Amino acid sequence: MKLLISRRLPERNMAAACERFDVTCRDTTLPMTHDECVAALSDHDIIVPTLGDAFRAEAFAAVPAPRARLLANFGAGYNHIDVAAASAAGLAVTNTPGAVTDATADIALTLILMTARRAGEGERMVRADRWTGWHPTQMLGLHVSGKTVAVIGMGRIGQAIARRCHFGFGCRIVYVNRSAKSVDFPAEQMEMEAALSAADIVVLATPGGADTHHLMGAEAFAAMQAHAIFVNISRGDVVDETALIAALEAGRIAGAGLDVYEFEPKVPAALKAMENVTLLPHLGTAALEAREAMAAMALDNCIAHAEGRPLPNPV
Repeated sequence: MKLLISRRLPERNMAAACERFDVTCRDTTLPMTHDECVAALSDHDIIVPTLGDAFRAEAFAAVPAPRARLLANFGAGYNHIDVAAASAAGLAVTNTPGAVTDATADIALTLILMTARRAGEGERMVRADRWTGWHPTQMLGLHVSGKTVAVIGMGRIGQAIARRCHFGFGCRIVYVNRSAKSVDFPAEQMEMEAALSAADIVVLATPGGADTHHLMGAEAFAAMQAHAIFVNISRGDVVDETALIAALEAGRIAGAGLDVYEFEPKVPAALKAMENVTLLPHLGTAALEAREAMAAMALDNCIAHAEGRPLPNPV
């Protein structure tokens, strides 16, 4: 079977794919365009897309009888794929849940600590030779231990973040989720406004997609406490960036830590200019072990499809 890999995977996984399939791999790190997606649907049996690849309804509409029968997404998030349109065109869609959980939760804690303790600002100060030495009131930040953390979206990643905050820092955990979760630590389910107003730290960990678009907007930021910080490791368009910028500029919240952006890789100049904002280049799963595990999971879905077995991770 002909397999298209939209962006190069770790070498171990590329070798495994080539042993099993006739592999084509794009030689760019940019997302697939509409025209590339249309061509891929016509020319390949299986496609391994990833973040930003434009498998929208328009792509499927342009190929009435696609050759492809599987989109084995590399990543847990798949809001770049119109799953309903894919299914109507006869394609199954899979993803890589679980493999991303710990690495993404670790980045959430990185952003919490960097933003609360002003680590990015401090590092810029040192690199610019502006540090004049220690003194008792220098760069005072938010003490994380014992604080209340609101986790918005209590799936695998949300629970992993909450677990780290509770067991590692003694934090009180409140969460917002469509259903109650049974976890091995104290956690209180709340409505959105109550959770936001109770929290010192708000972490967004929901899936992307139409249901969560701009979930964090002006009303949500207005419900937060003025000393609280906001962290996003979900998808960029779950946040109304204009509303976030307005809240930061007005001092309605104290800071933000972001790994994803509404129109990434574009990052608003206003965010880049703020010292109280930590900005990372979508590093959520950027650990070799995590990326190899994700690629192995995607390849397992490809092999199961090729062998006519049930798909391990259908969405």
